[in-house]
Amino acid sequence: MALFIIKRIGWLAFVLLGLCVITFTLSRVVPGDPAAVYLGSRAKPEQLEAVRLKLGLDKPVPLQFAFYLRDLLHGDLGSSLRTHRPVLKGIRDHLPASLELMFVAITIAVLIGVPLGVIAAKRENTVSDHLSRLFAVACTSLPSFWLAMLFQIVFFRWLGLFPIGGRLDTVVGLTNPIEHLTGFYLFDSLATGNWTALRDSAWHLCLPAVTLASYSTGLIARMTRSTMIEVLREDYITTARAVGVSEKEILFLQGLRNALGPTMTTAGLCFAFMLTGTFFIELIFFWPGLGTYITNAILLNDYPVIMGVTLLMALFYVSVNLVVDILIALVDPRVRLK
Repeated sequence: MALFIIKRIGWLAFVLLGLCVITFTLSRVVPGDPAAVYLGSRAKPEQLEAVRLKLGLDKPVPLQFAFYLRDLLHGDLGSSLRTHRPVLKGIRDHLPASLELMFVAITIAVLIGVPLGVIAAKRENTVSDHLSRLFAVACTSLPSFWLAMLFQIVFFRWLGLFPIGGRLDTVVGLTNPIEHLTGFYLFDSLATGNWTALRDSAWHLCLPAVTLASYSTGLIARMTRSTMIEVLREDYITTARAVGVSEKEILFLQGLRNALGPTMTTAGLCFAFMLTGTFFIELIFFWPGLGTYITNAILLNDYPVIMGVTLLMALFYVSVNLVVDILIALVDPRVRLK
């Protein structure tokens, strides 16, 4: 397993290097002047020239890339052309909001998708199976941005049950401010005993989390159903039923455990994909996460932010895959990492 992890880390470095080359090249061929973005539209020519010298834009592109890699190895992702703040600090400020939304969403997806898939496999070709399959197909087919706006119309405008967006109500933020510990509002308010902020932040989290979880719920349910059907047809399951093992033990201890491999892989990929899947949802629900940060950078051609967030997403995706592979090996003893 140690050798496997070392190989995966080596591939990770190779992937990140290739991604750096692609994003850096694209940032240089896209029309626009980074110096003008840095200073604004009213900058004078001599000021633009001074900024180009400061940012190293007067040097050849290969030399600029070499300087970028040097800074990257020292943990420096550069500074935003728009705000002049370090990109790493901007990511730290916005990433907790996205991660909190993702963790809640994947929890909802697993808690709904896995039992739904097990029930559908147990009752194959019955009404329950057909309804669960219809639900899974609907979850994977409906666009997230359309579902988000539908939830806002129904649950905010018509029923008035949930807020339209944001992480916290303005009044609650003023009267019961959350002490910043990790940036996760649920954890920070719970750790400090701020129950008013805890309830309000959880209430604001419901609609965007359910929206983000819908696609993953359908995928996990369908994968669980298909793998469980295969497992329940194995000879050892038939033998277990013949010797009088209870149906619950067959389903959840013997069947589900052997079917968890593909389900865990699907859940891990869904969780990694959520980092990009939150972009539309964050914009619609006014969620101050990484999606809002990168969207503003794209609109203003802020290439240091674009490159920094792209590298972060690649690192996150490959890391999640590595963790999922290790968990599968721990859950399923038949798996051997080579």
